[in-house]
Amino acid sequence: MAQRSIFHLAYHVKDLDESRKFYGEILGCKEGRSTDTWVDFEFFGHQISLHLGKPFETTRTGVVGEHMVLMPHLGIILPLDDWLSLAKRLESHGTKFDIPPVIRFEGQPGEQRTMFFFDPSGNPIEVKGFKDFDGIFAHQ
Repeated sequence: MAQRSIFHLAYHVKDLDESRKFYGEILGCKEGRSTDTWVDFEFFGHQISLHLGKPFETTRTGVVGEHMVLMPHLGIILPLDDWLSLAKRLESHGTKFDIPPVIRFEGQPGEQRTMFFFDPSGNPIEVKGFKDFDGIFAHQ
């Protein structure tokens, strides 16, 4: 699947220094422009802008397979090898998972790996991993 566009997502964080450590050092995202009140990161080929403020409220209302996931949340889909590497990296840093790395929809169209965790401000992040990106939009 060819990338046709780059998304931009801006949201609030409580502390820019903590966010820089998490997104830069732990997730491995490259830092971009910044001011005293916000910082941009290259988030796996996309742009996120972290602004100082109150993080968005979430509720556990998303029914996905066997899981109740926090809504809203942000996320990214990675090739499976990159997903496996990131899962190991997060585990090595002692990341607390809301949903630990798991296979979802095993043997079905759209089979995927997924994991949910939080940034230091409590923003929920989901990272999915697919062996075959053609399965991303597969029907059940």
